[in-house]
Amino acid sequence: MSHIVFYEKPGCGGNARQKAALRAAGHTLEVRDLLRTAWTPDTLRPFLHGQPVPDWFNRAAPRIRQGLLDPDALSADEALACLLTEPLLIRRPLMQCGPRHHLGFVTEAVHAWVGLGPSLATLPGSTGLEGCAHPHAHANVHTHADTNPHTDSTTPPPSPGAGRCASPPPRAA
Repeated sequence: MSHIVFYEKPGCGGNARQKAALRAAGHTLEVRDLLRTAWTPDTLRPFLHGQPVPDWFNRAAPRIRQGLLDPDALSADEALACLLTEPLLIRRPLMQCGPRHHLGFVTEAVHAWVGLGPSLATLPGSTGLEGCAHPHAHANVHTHADTNPHTDSTTPPPSPGAGRCASPPPRAA
């Protein structure tokens, strides 16, 4: 099968399920810490290429959930700057297989990209391998294998300054 470089957030239950699915399909993984990688525009862009800007973002990231950042309001340059400044905002996982790059883990897309084989039938929750393994931890964020992540009506509207990443949110004293 394939050798895949897999960028994850260490300790993420969703990434653990995704790695298990890839390994069960016979792929070998070189696991790297997405948050500690020294990203540059040149190293991150190949993962983002061809995807709509809002899809570059992890919708469960605290700044997005809290309405402090609105990915839908950002230009590509602004979004890239945000992701480079705050890697927690990057949609996970990032995967590379040879010269090919992949963003996120929509099961059907990953299967078409590298193949997941019959391993999906044996994994619990295999119909939704993208997103948090503990949905109750992000009660207002939902991810579906066949659609983009979205928020429900309990999500606060973006704050008036949302959409810009130039400065981090104020810290509580």
